[in-house]
Amino acid sequence: MHNLVDPDISCASCKADCCKLEVMLITDTGVPREYISEDRWGAETMTRLADGWCAALDRSTMMCRIYEHRPWICREFEMGAQDCQVERLKAD
Repeated sequence: MHNLVDPDISCASCKADCCKLEVMLITDTGVPREYISEDRWGAETMTRLADGWCAALDRSTMMCRIYEHRPWICREFEMGAQDCQVERLKAD
């Protein structure tokens, strides 16, 4: 199965739907401590605000404040790929 990327999808024109997903921190990429929470099982996750958005998302630009230090899962979530397309469809 090919993971087809939609070339019309760009992070610059996105509503950051992926920034509402729970993100576990499975490797150390340098995420600043103020953006890290611990779940009830002791695993580290990205802190999410009361409305479900990732705390590292700059809501005025809809871009990641810690892009260079974003979690591994965020790095693997390819812009325009199938997972991205699914989240965009859910939000519509």
